[in-house]
Amino acid sequence: MKKIILLLFSFFVALSIYAQKGHRIEVEIKDYESPNLYLAYYYGDKQYVKDTVQRDSNGRFVFQGEDALEPGVYMIVMEPDNNFFQILVDENDQNYSLSTSKDNSVSDMSFQFATDNKLFYKYLRFLEEKRPQADKLQEQLSQSQDETTRVNIQTQLDQLNAAVREYQDKLIQDYPESFTAAIIKANLPLDYPEFEGSPEEVQMSQYRFTKEHYFDNLDLEDPRMLRTPFLFSRIDNYIQRLTYQNPDSINQSVDWILNQVKPAEETFKFYLIHFLNSYARSKIIGMDAVYVHLALDYYAKGLADWTDSEQLEKIVTNAKTLEPLLIGKTAPDIQLQKQDGSLISLHEVNSPYTVLYFWRYDCGACKTSTPIMRSFFEKYKDQGVQILAVCMKNADEVGGCWEYVEKVGVSDWIHTADPYGNANVQTVFDVKSTPQIYILDKDKKIILKKLGADQMDEVMGQIIERNSLDPAN
Repeated sequence: MKKIILLLFSFFVALSIYAQKGHRIEVEIKDYESPNLYLAYYYGDKQYVKDTVQRDSNGRFVFQGEDALEPGVYMIVMEPDNNFFQILVDENDQNYSLSTSKDNSVSDMSFQFATDNKLFYKYLRFLEEKRPQADKLQEQLSQSQDETTRVNIQTQLDQLNAAVREYQDKLIQDYPESFTAAIIKANLPLDYPEFEGSPEEVQMSQYRFTKEHYFDNLDLEDPRMLRTPFLFSRIDNYIQRLTYQNPDSINQSVDWILNQVKPAEETFKFYLIHFLNSYARSKIIGMDAVYVHLALDYYAKGLADWTDSEQLEKIVTNAKTLEPLLIGKTAPDIQLQKQDGSLISLHEVNSPYTVLYFWRYDCGACKTSTPIMRSFFEKYKDQGVQILAVCMKNADEVGGCWEYVEKVGVSDWIHTADPYGNANVQTVFDVKSTPQIYILDKDKKIILKKLGADQMDEVMGQIIERNSLDPAN
């Protein structure tokens, strides 16, 4: 008898260990006829299917596995229209059953062994109860023209909002460690103080307060937040709208985010990769400075240890190539060859503005841009603009460069080439395609780069006008 008891005890211990390590979520959906059901999750700005199961002989769907699910907000997705309802998966809440109906998933939802989900759906039912009242009052407010009536309706709306906020605050206070409380708190609006001053000063104070306190209620160190439907949009809004869109400001904000999420290793990994890829792909002039910052201050310093050595070398090498070419940097000096064989260096060009124009005579885009650049030069050559054109052809083909110059009538530019690759122009200036255009100031600092020929007239006019108003020039 003792042996049987011991064996049973061992069996239940084994089941307990499995339950802690694995997951088992049993789902029953009334009036759902499809044989398939999907478990999906949020990840950044996307959703992914985690598992697909078929209805068992008892009419239930069972998602199970030996590995624990990553905590977060998951979706039970139904065929054929991909309608879904959400469930919470926490580290210690991965073995439970639920029952609901296809058309009334919130009101008909019930759980067994899922404390946080019970709390979550109690909250959702509370909101579902209040929503019709709010919608009705909003409709009345939009239709009413009487000021007294409008004030009365607004008072009722304020009371309704206060009741919701009271419920939220009490839940957070009573269940501070719950995932439900963390989700509710993360989405609470900021409480703004009263600001004084002119309308512009008040607006600026509100902006500063918003940026400073934007994440007060959202714990960025919480690894569960990565798999929620709101974290990505919140961080994206912080970077794209609450941060001035210049590289230095973006670098500061990106650093702040990465520092906050660093304790949550997967979140840190996700956002470092996301930021690097976003700014590597950015078409906005000058944003390569953010890419360079991330590559050299994170990847090159061993903070992206998931990256294989070959890929890491590519990222760091590319960043080191781009770093001397960032806006505000002094352009690398290169020595080029003119048609008569004489040499000229970039820094020898004595002009208030030097336009570097990398081109090829057999490049379709160059054939379009070169005539535009010809008109541009005619307009600005008497305003301190010089064009240093670099034909990207080797010794065997460089003769075609000079022929094309005569053909299109641009012989009044400074024309050069690097026929033997001595200046390594393609690498030094990262010329991966042509045409490429840089605008340099009198000290050969990069003002702008990667411009289209059709942008040059407007951009150059703005630069000259701005400098004419600057007493330092």
